[in-house]
Amino acid sequence: MDFPFGEVGSFPSWRGAPEAFRASDARLSPPWEDLFGALRQGSVDDLVVVGQIGQSLDGRIATATGRSHYISGPEGLDHLHRLRSLVDAVVVGVGTAEADDPQLTVRRVPGPSPARVVIDPRGRLSREARLLADDGIRRIVVTAQGRDDHEYPGVETIALPMTEGRIAPREILARLAGIGLRRVLIEGGACTLSRFIAENCLDRLHVVVAPILLGDGRPGLALGPIDRVDQALRPPMRIHRLGADVLFDCDFSAQRTLIGRPKKST
Repeated sequence: MDFPFGEVGSFPSWRGAPEAFRASDARLSPPWEDLFGALRQGSVDDLVVVGQIGQSLDGRIATATGRSHYISGPEGLDHLHRLRSLVDAVVVGVGTAEADDPQLTVRRVPGPSPARVVIDPRGRLSREARLLADDGIRRIVVTAQGRDDHEYPGVETIALPMTEGRIAPREILARLAGIGLRRVLIEGGACTLSRFIAENCLDRLHVVVAPILLGDGRPGLALGPIDRVDQALRPPMRIHRLGADVLFDCDFSAQRTLIGRPKKST
């Protein structure tokens, strides 16, 4: 495993970075290329799928009562908003949408806000949810086929088949790619992100660890048990300091399943 340790340091200006990231293959200014360069294009196909999670030292994303604002420090939160500014779409499950009522916009750094996508197979999401706000940004609800009893004015709907009570992550990503959303951030919650990992649908996983201990609380990932330690996932990773937080940038591309158009060999 590769464990180079990068110090972000004084955080040079982010202004103009999202536009430069999309416009060409030119490298971004340090330290941004080290942090985000791998998200420019996929190594498997024409999609790039990155997951992000902010957690405590003991692997918790919320207290036992569900409170999570804010585990990450200011630099860790800035990192999340930078990720949002680089992707075409940000995806959350309906449980996160209900519990946290996130806006899923870019507010802490310069850059455009991505399309907001919520996975809501059974039509649970309130019409008052902030991610459905009509602010000019594309909004999409992914629901189960056959549901027509919970529509949202001005919001796109993607209806997909369910298998064993769930919509397959691969089907979600394929449909998003089909409508032009090819760089995707899976932001939460733990169950949603874990399903994308378990079904080999991530290229990268950014785990931001804050220097706090929450004790009992909600775990960051739930991937199911293994029998032996040698069966554990051991992705190559790079480590960066984000102020007091530490970012583990994990490379899952070697196991990512083919979803979009295969990458052309050079």
